[in-house]
Amino acid sequence: MKIAITGATGFLGSNLTRALQLEGHTIHALVRDEQKMEGLIEPDFFVTADINDHDALTKLFTGVDAVIHTVSNFRVVKGTDESYYQTNQQGTESALKIAKACGVKRFIHTSTIGVHGDVKQTPAKEDSPLNPGDLYQSTKLLAEEACRKYVEEGDMEVIIVRPTSQYGPGDLRMLKMFRMIKNQRFLLIGQCTENFHAVYIDDLVSGYQRILETSNLNGQIFFIGGERHVSLQKYIDTAARALGVKKPAIRVPYWPVHFAGWLCELVCKPLGIEPPLHRRRVKFFKNNRAFNISRAKRVLGYAAQVDLDEGMRRTVDWYRSEGLLD
Repeated sequence: MKIAITGATGFLGSNLTRALQLEGHTIHALVRDEQKMEGLIEPDFFVTADINDHDALTKLFTGVDAVIHTVSNFRVVKGTDESYYQTNQQGTESALKIAKACGVKRFIHTSTIGVHGDVKQTPAKEDSPLNPGDLYQSTKLLAEEACRKYVEEGDMEVIIVRPTSQYGPGDLRMLKMFRMIKNQRFLLIGQCTENFHAVYIDDLVSGYQRILETSNLNGQIFFIGGERHVSLQKYIDTAARALGVKKPAIRVPYWPVHFAGWLCELVCKPLGIEPPLHRRRVKFFKNNRAFNISRAKRVLGYAAQVDLDEGMRRTVDWYRSEGLLD
């Protein structure tokens, strides 16, 4: 197949590019910065542009069989509110419109478990209540709503993927946590009894591969996650074990830290400074996240292969090989 991947230099996008090329597929890649391609991906064809660039997307999607849309404005507090709408909502709408005009048969949209917010009854299913908790999550839900309009038209199959928390070699978003645990500076905020659901990057990629191989999926939504969810406490303890250090032991109350995050945002955002602490990071300790992946198992034949202990070991080994923990 010819497959276009938006956000091809991101953590997920680069791993998808590599895996799908190894399967013999031809990859068209959308990148924002050509320098980020070095050492990550070597697509068969690429364009350097923003997700809302009509001409670039037309070049990218012409002649392809499927689009995997991974571009996302992940939460940066100093970013403008409009930037979330431009990338997450409008960018998805642009990609859908141009893909259909180019005759693409299948559009796979990468959403987020965040559209469910803090899950009240776990494990959540794909049709569980939607309750986004911030602007990032809200605009990702708007992107899903744009996808549903094309589902109803039926000319192009549209599938939505909600990955659980992805990690593995190459991931830098969780690096700060690993560094703090290694250096015995990680604080436990609150009781850490909430659920946490991770997915190793190779397993997540295999979920996309199964979608590409399975027919008649128009309108389907899939959670792609690890086989099991764990308590946040166990997740943190597993990271410490992989690092070979003592488990974090210092615990502080949740709400005073949440207030401190709000105060940092209030002071730093008008100055265009990324705050050292903000509420999103604090909510990591409070959000309840556990998801039922039985639909992906039943419909796609999906099966997670890497458990948390093994995935953490591989991730730590990669951090060490890159000198990132020092």
